[in-house]
Amino acid sequence: MKLKTGFIITLLTAGIAFAIQSCNKAPGTQEAERKLPDQVSYNFDIRPILSDKCLACHGPDANKREAGLRLDVEESAFEALQENPEAHALVKGKPEFSQAYLRMTTKDTALLMPPPASNLKLTQREIGLIEKWIRQGARYEKHWAFVTPKKPALPEVSDKKWPVNEIDYFILQKLEENGMKPNEEADKERLLKRLSLDLVGLPPTLEMMDKFLADKRPDAYERMIDQLLKSPAYGEKMSLHWLDLARYADSHGYQDDGYRTQWPWRDWVIHAFNNNMHYNDFVSWQLAGDLMPNATKEQLLATGFNRNHKITEEGGVIPEEYRIMYVTDRNDLFGKGLLGVTLECAHCHDHKYDPFSQKEYYQMFAFFNNVKEVGIESVIGGPETYAKKPLMEISDEDVKGILSFVNKTDTNQLIVSVMGDLDTTRKTYILNRGVYDAPGDEVQPGTPASILPFDKKYPKNRLGLSQWLFDKRNPLTARVYVNILWQEFFGKGIVKTSGDFGMQGELPSHPALLDWLATDFMEHDWDIKRLVKQMVSTAAYRQSAVVSKEKLAKDPDNILLARGPRYRIHAEFIKDLVLASSGLLNKTIGGPSVKPYQPAGLWEGATSGRGLLSVYNQDHGSALYRRGMYTLIKRTVPPPTMSIFDASNRDLCEVKRLKTNTPLQALVMMNDPAVLEASRVLATKLLQEKSEDKDKITKAFRLIVCRKPSEKELDILTAYYERQLKSIQPKSAEKMLAAGEYPLTKNLDKKAAAAFMRVISTIYNLEETITKS
Repeated sequence: MKLKTGFIITLLTAGIAFAIQSCNKAPGTQEAERKLPDQVSYNFDIRPILSDKCLACHGPDANKREAGLRLDVEESAFEALQENPEAHALVKGKPEFSQAYLRMTTKDTALLMPPPASNLKLTQREIGLIEKWIRQGARYEKHWAFVTPKKPALPEVSDKKWPVNEIDYFILQKLEENGMKPNEEADKERLLKRLSLDLVGLPPTLEMMDKFLADKRPDAYERMIDQLLKSPAYGEKMSLHWLDLARYADSHGYQDDGYRTQWPWRDWVIHAFNNNMHYNDFVSWQLAGDLMPNATKEQLLATGFNRNHKITEEGGVIPEEYRIMYVTDRNDLFGKGLLGVTLECAHCHDHKYDPFSQKEYYQMFAFFNNVKEVGIESVIGGPETYAKKPLMEISDEDVKGILSFVNKTDTNQLIVSVMGDLDTTRKTYILNRGVYDAPGDEVQPGTPASILPFDKKYPKNRLGLSQWLFDKRNPLTARVYVNILWQEFFGKGIVKTSGDFGMQGELPSHPALLDWLATDFMEHDWDIKRLVKQMVSTAAYRQSAVVSKEKLAKDPDNILLARGPRYRIHAEFIKDLVLASSGLLNKTIGGPSVKPYQPAGLWEGATSGRGLLSVYNQDHGSALYRRGMYTLIKRTVPPPTMSIFDASNRDLCEVKRLKTNTPLQALVMMNDPAVLEASRVLATKLLQEKSEDKDKITKAFRLIVCRKPSEKELDILTAYYERQLKSIQPKSAEKMLAAGEYPLTKNLDKKAAAAFMRVISTIYNLEETITKS
């Protein structure tokens, strides 16, 4: 068979270029190649390289695609090139004839890929991986997160005694593979603090500490887990990550940012977690409770989940523009919070990295486009604006019956925004460039085919969407939620990018473990409490957080989990710890949000001057001592103390909080009236006890840090107290003891109280106090 001249030249050029490249490899290349895996995986080795360096121009987005070449799709990568039909981007087994590889390795900057102007560059290791992958046949695989998980067998490990449950086998296998050993178990005091903060968001009481330390039974730890899981505070703690995900707030957002009464939905979330509502029902009620057969008021209340988004109350807006914003918000939340994908990137065009077309985005959009709502219903004003239609009223009779968990403390009208569809179907169109008034082709409700095609047996509404979400063939739902819970207890998810399981997301650190957890979760009917207990029961979770120099050098981010988790607790739980340890905590569950201490003038300086939230009217009495999760969140001016400690302002769905470390955080702990008040109250309480100074300091230390102080720590704090007692002036003592509104104990030795207050304030300011370790 005759070959065309152009093709012969291409072959010769490629061969010569490949030979030159092979002879002139950069220093260190051979060393990099020696470290390459025996079998190169497309999913775990090649796709991340293509995603970072190539797919912006050679990926799913047809509008940005260059040379008609897609490297994320097997058929396109192997077919003849448009610009040279006798050549191919990839040739199985032959990197020397693969134009993509040759363009990656050429010295000619006019041909080099990625182009130098992109500021992207392949490393020698990345080039080596691509070459080896092509030699091994350039086998493509469906993206790991879009493949239905199968339950893997437990891996073989050398140390058979260490694992407590199945999870530990996967952790230990990775450790042994990397030549590492796990830490010893944490001491009981630190372990109890860790467990209590994780399950109820509160420090353990002295009674709990003494009981746990004295309990020598082999199942003492398991008994403590069960005790904490039964606590009403468990539902409050578990709700916090869901409030972030659901973008719950107490104001509507935008410039006027008026008050809203969505807190009964928050009460329902706490109730659902405490009752161990299984995840499939928990989410399905929130997505489509109003569409359930014979829907109850509780199911309808659950749908407040998808009415937590921002809503405008400003005159002069274009109603349809804002209505489209509301639908977009719900669609994007569904993608990020429940599917763990960046679906929102396909709002204006095909996704640049993941296989989601703009058409598929609007097919998903169609599920949320039929809600009986308008872009603007009423301007900021009285009680009728606290909730927007569709809405439901919660009566006193409801609270006595089916909604008994709602903490309605007065007889005023209580209304909540909920979901409710139109009687007729609103048409949905692809919006050109995502613009609300630029409709294109009409679309019907559907789901991305790359995840799971929408089954014809499901109704084309939100109820059908929830059934699709919990179809056991859906590859993402279980993976995403078990990953979020893992993140709650270990500090980071098995997939670090917990809101992005797509091509640009991080690869799972323990892929087999993630699949085992996901399938096991589904096999046990999506039981959340069971899953929580599994995770905190593990030997991996119980490890000491102490880190050796060797482990820090080998695994600085603790990806392999050779030590216990150690990180600062969430903003809300810092407040809870301060209140609980001082004895100030108001344990009331649910009800309206409260306005605690806040610097003056913040709201007034950032408001339109209209509505109930234009001026900050601080609460008083027991309301000041509610848990942090009940602090009122005004979106345009979120609580400053919470913000400094990285709390969400609840503008959008958030599945992972930042963890920063700034001087402002130290200033909060030193100067916040709530911390100073707690220091004063605890100091005065302990001073009334008939005990030695050292015993008082020991008790304060245990209440706050949750362990007994060492002799050195106790000596330092006692000496500090004695110095303060001698040096503090009466006026300074008076000023210090004026912190907060809690009544001051009568007939008090003010110098001693102020001195002891400083000691306690110092303990609150220890890094260990607000750290889970």
